[in-house]
Amino acid sequence: MAKSELVTRDLPELTQGTDNVYQSVVVISKRARQISSKLKEELNSKLAEFATTVDNLEEVFENREQIEISKFYERMPKPTNLAVEEFLENKIHFTRIEDQEKEL
Repeated sequence: MAKSELVTRDLPELTQGTDNVYQSVVVISKRARQISSKLKEELNSKLAEFATTVDNLEEVFENREQIEISKFYERMPKPTNLAVEEFLENKIHFTRIEDQEKEL
């Protein structure tokens, strides 16, 4: 599991799959966006269970389950950290356009 705190990374470590820091950053950022949108969909679907059409001030303060779900997602590692860990563990599959053109 990815850590929540900041971690200093070595450049050679980040270029292990691409031989280029910038390409690595692009791959990691695209994966982080995928993770972020997936987590957002999960959170929205769980919170949708608690959605009501009536706005009642008392319900806002009494809905502890909704608060716990929100806190759980806040404590999770950030999508960027998860994406970096996946990249370093070679769990991300990516193909460069140049490689595809050479195969044709």
